[in-house]
Amino acid sequence: MTTAVHYAAHAQNLEAERSVLGAVLLDERSLHGVLDVGLQDDDFYRPAHGRVFAAMRALHSAGEAIDHLTVAAHLRRTGELDDIGGPAGVEELAGWVPAAGHHREYAAIVHDLAQVRRLMRATYEIQAAASAPRSGSDELIERAEQLIFGLRANTVRGRQRLLSDAVNDEVDRLAQCSQSGRDVPGLTTGIAPLDELLGGLQQGRLYVVAARPSMGKSLIALQIARHVAAVECGRVLFASIEMSDSETAQRHLAAESGVAPSRIHLGRLREHDWPPLLKAAQASVDLPLHLLDDGDLSLPTLRAHARQVAVRHGRLELLVVDYLQLMRAEKPSGNRVEDVSAFSRGLKRLAREFNCPVIAVSQLSRAVEQRPDKRPLLSDLRDSGQVEADADCVLMLYRDDYYDPDSERPGEMDLIVRKNRQGQLGQIATRIDEQLRYSPV
Repeated sequence: MTTAVHYAAHAQNLEAERSVLGAVLLDERSLHGVLDVGLQDDDFYRPAHGRVFAAMRALHSAGEAIDHLTVAAHLRRTGELDDIGGPAGVEELAGWVPAAGHHREYAAIVHDLAQVRRLMRATYEIQAAASAPRSGSDELIERAEQLIFGLRANTVRGRQRLLSDAVNDEVDRLAQCSQSGRDVPGLTTGIAPLDELLGGLQQGRLYVVAARPSMGKSLIALQIARHVAAVECGRVLFASIEMSDSETAQRHLAAESGVAPSRIHLGRLREHDWPPLLKAAQASVDLPLHLLDDGDLSLPTLRAHARQVAVRHGRLELLVVDYLQLMRAEKPSGNRVEDVSAFSRGLKRLAREFNCPVIAVSQLSRAVEQRPDKRPLLSDLRDSGQVEADADCVLMLYRDDYYDPDSERPGEMDLIVRKNRQGQLGQIATRIDEQLRYSPV
């Protein structure tokens, strides 16, 4: 750590620190711009400067004036004035400002250098942990990722806001939606009536797609993922614990080429199948759809892959997990309900962290089989009521021909919106075609 401290000592600019403090002393209105940059007390290399800035923020919070006299008085009350160099030390800061109007630029310099110092400390902590490992490589890698990505969280800190600021941002968003010509504010799913109900897939929200086994939940999750990547040009990560990459590719080729899925699966292609199949394969070259095939997927691993996509490509627009109950607990609690609850909360946090919609495919319990009416209810969500609580939207699937071979609705599936925190509930009838694509009836 000594080496880290040595190099970190070079990542500082005392003149910029004095200038930003001096700018606020000359004009307390500068503090608003400085705080907007994200400057914090611990961003200052010299502890005395951090104490002065903390005093400024305390005075601002109390609604008191900020100048060299009030700052000195506050530091005297807290017993820190002598550490600053007395009243003269505070007054001297006001004379360090090259241009008071450049307070944002000075603050940005101080904050950026603080981030560089944090990065240096993080890298040396990672090296030290790897040199004398006390845990396995997976835990070391997870800790390294937490340290590095924690720096980005340090750049945009959570903060309280006035309601008026949030309202103004929302009005701007609504204006952009109106001018964009889009029918819905979120990402479209490719099923227009569903988009009308949901308003599209919206940022930071958790969508649960639930059904009994072999009902078609993986198929529709993949269809939505493919649509977002192809039509919305959104970067998508499709994490499948149940399907291999090969199965996912087969379903994609069948849907895009029109070739019967059974012939692709068995490899019994006819001569006229090849042109559309190769055309579909070529069209997928630039598709921003990433496949994660991991039969032992845990939340930390999923987060690591999502971070990787977001960092390499600038953004992640949609994350799909198929399916929730198959995820592996990093540290099993011994109680499956608690483990699934942790998965659900973790996926909700990922939606907020990456500011993108997350689709979680989920199994339903056998309770639905015991009722005369087989249409699923929220209480049928398997293993945890926490899934229902965490989800912003719960979409349940029902096929009449799943239970009745002589059904009058063969090949049809109902999409039932049982929970929609930001919109309407409803039901949409869809039909599956020979290429395994669902479309409204």
